[in-house]
Amino acid sequence: MLYSCVCFRSFKHIKVEVTNILCKRNLFSIAVPVLSLCKTRECSNLTTLNRNYSSVQGENHCNIGTIGHVDHGKTTLTAAITKVMSKYGNTKYIPFEQIDKAPEEKARGITINAAHIEYWSSKRHYAHTDCPGHADYVKNMISGASQMDGAIVVVAADDGQMPQTREHLFLAKQIGLSKILVYINKADLVDNEVIELVELEMREMLKDFGFDGDNCPVIVGSALLALQGDTSKIGEKSIIDLIDAVDNYIPTPTRDLTSPFLMPIDNVLSVPGRGSVVVGTIGKGVMKKQIEADLLGFSRHIKTVVSDIQVFQKSVQQAIAGENIGCLLRGVKVSDVNRGMILCAKGSVTFSNHYVAQVYFLSRSEGGRRHPVTNKYIQQLFSQTWNVSCRIDLVEGSSMVMPGEHSSVTLTLLYKMVMSPGQSFTIRENNVTVATGIISKVLQPLTLPEKKGLVRVEVCRLKADVQM
Repeated sequence: MLYSCVCFRSFKHIKVEVTNILCKRNLFSIAVPVLSLCKTRECSNLTTLNRNYSSVQGENHCNIGTIGHVDHGKTTLTAAITKVMSKYGNTKYIPFEQIDKAPEEKARGITINAAHIEYWSSKRHYAHTDCPGHADYVKNMISGASQMDGAIVVVAADDGQMPQTREHLFLAKQIGLSKILVYINKADLVDNEVIELVELEMREMLKDFGFDGDNCPVIVGSALLALQGDTSKIGEKSIIDLIDAVDNYIPTPTRDLTSPFLMPIDNVLSVPGRGSVVVGTIGKGVMKKQIEADLLGFSRHIKTVVSDIQVFQKSVQQAIAGENIGCLLRGVKVSDVNRGMILCAKGSVTFSNHYVAQVYFLSRSEGGRRHPVTNKYIQQLFSQTWNVSCRIDLVEGSSMVMPGEHSSVTLTLLYKMVMSPGQSFTIRENNVTVATGIISKVLQPLTLPEKKGLVRVEVCRLKADVQM
């Protein structure tokens, strides 16, 4: 996977002056209600470090992105945002061809890999993730959305809501996003009555998934016209209105800067003559150059040192939670690192392949299974930037769980992965989301047999009266 926002070929050290100020802010903590579909975020006071990205005093950083059905204009909108914003500040225009630049993306005309783009508004600095909309690449969408603080759902006015629109909203809610904006694209192809109908449908669907459908901003425009320089209401003006809405509707996120740093790896690259570079968004803490770190995941534990850090082509001495960065690691081969591994402070995290979780199995009307789930159910589990095969064992005395029901279950993963209480995950079967859940307890890891490990391993099932 290649990112248009980060150039690792040279990985040159660029001296950058970084201004840090101390200020009072709020820290997101995760409150996980039992038998809930998603995480809720509450606030508590904490003194944190706020990093400025430009000469505008008090400018803050926010991670957003575009989600929605394939061919509804997400990548075109991303390119249009950079072009319009380049006229008003430090933003660099990123053409469509540089966002979808992989050969297979050009050949098929769709987005496959999530891309990270940088731009500024009058109030904030943004790292924008352009997610793929095709059903075959939902894995990349989940990985990209897990790094967002808010999202723009793009819907084509001539199509309206489509299957991937609904699935992306469901996954966004399950990941923990609470602020969603709507951009109705291709408004030049239909009349006002159709646009009003699409807006009404989108607001209803947002409410169905637990978002604030009544008050969320809905912007009508044409990303293609904006990209072509049209200055009408549905051209560049719609992009300006969209960014203003993002500034005002999505609150500036605050970060946990006191905990040891932790970063899920989204991509790994090899730089000739330098070593291996891992790319991702820091989840918490502050990462500094020359700090000792651990690489954990897929039953591997690798010790390393962070030799260099780059944030959008700028070499920096440190990076803080929320920043999308590239890290040059010492003594690590590309073949030893996989997407989904965790880069964390030395000795700060342990991993396991055995967990207790609360799971909700989607009903048939929600797109889930038609038949009940029985014991030793094995499918793919997705969380953050990784996915592995997972076995689900029901509570003792229970032979099945019907679609539409909640249940406490025991999870056994094929590999040891980093998961903590409160972390959300998704179970997918045959390219369809069938269950969603949250981790409630970490158990001691199990040793799996060499052949058919998930099938043959002996798992102690939960007691029916155990309360999680």
